[in-house]
Amino acid sequence: MNPIALNHIAQLRQTKRATVKVKTPIVTNSTVIHKTVKPSVVQSSTAKRLVNTKHLSHEKWLEVRQQGIGSSDAAAACGIHPYLSMLELWMIKTGRMTSHIDDSIEGYSPLYWGNTLEPMVAKYYQAHTGNKVRRVNAILQHPDPEQHFMLANLDYAIVGSDEVQILECKTAGEHGAKLWKHGVPLYVTCQVQHQLAVTGKQAAHICVLLCGHEAKIYKVERDEQLINSILWHERLFWQYVITDTPPTPDHSESAARALQQLYPKPKAASKIDLTEDDGANKLFAQLLSYRDDMKELEERHDQIKHQLQSLMQDNEVAVFDTGAISWKRSKDSVSLDSKALLKAQPELLAQFGKTREGSRRFVILNDG
Repeated sequence: MNPIALNHIAQLRQTKRATVKVKTPIVTNSTVIHKTVKPSVVQSSTAKRLVNTKHLSHEKWLEVRQQGIGSSDAAAACGIHPYLSMLELWMIKTGRMTSHIDDSIEGYSPLYWGNTLEPMVAKYYQAHTGNKVRRVNAILQHPDPEQHFMLANLDYAIVGSDEVQILECKTAGEHGAKLWKHGVPLYVTCQVQHQLAVTGKQAAHICVLLCGHEAKIYKVERDEQLINSILWHERLFWQYVITDTPPTPDHSESAARALQQLYPKPKAASKIDLTEDDGANKLFAQLLSYRDDMKELEERHDQIKHQLQSLMQDNEVAVFDTGAISWKRSKDSVSLDSKALLKAQPELLAQFGKTREGSRRFVILNDG
């Protein structure tokens, strides 16, 4: 089967998925519930309860998660997660690094606050829909042995509803809320479709708390075409894992972080000759071309900036028909001249010096 581009499917189904067709929307100051027409019935399957999580330690839970692709991994496995690259997920699944998201400091972690607020979001959902929910204390596995790598942790199951069976609770802060501006983000849709694939269910509700004061509820219906695309991409990703082959990195900070950890220290005075590698030479030629384009764009950008500064003169703000520019003086600050201090008292370096581990720098030495 040929893969179906997820981004293309997202465009075709943006209305269906996020700003779904409304019959009689229930609207309050904090809630919008979108109702949709029921999809055609697909034969349901029962997911396998792989592990009971009620008394499972966090370490054991992470260990089980490494055995497959969970619903929160789905978007990264498909290459569409906004914060986690396919390469970094591969590093996590192959045991080369721990999850950057999971290990955030309590109090500053989106995951921490998401877990803390999740019961409140579920309580809100029950109060505003009348649907009853219950915890699913298990890691679920796809019942088809050929899709054994598909795992799922559900936030809640919805009890006694023919219309919707799964509840996914989300919280989004100031930056994350921007991703919800036009409805359910693609990476969340991917997560929920993965859950529907594993469980065989027909629809899910997503209840999202935005910036701590606005709640919205969206319905996502099972989409077989999208599920097939997700399955194709996940199967390809899982082949990377079981063959221990790193996937091609993308442009993200996540991929840069993974590469630095995958290849942290080069062999001294080592060199690889790629002059006979056509693919590598094409990449190098593209790099040089992009570098020249970036330099030209930077020059154009600076020229326009300087022209605008000359128009602003002594004014701090300039207003235009589509926006504004601020050109203000920053406050004076006092900094420590460490070089002068160490020159005057060199013994301080031995007393207070701290070694910072170096990282690999990517530099173009010459262009032939």
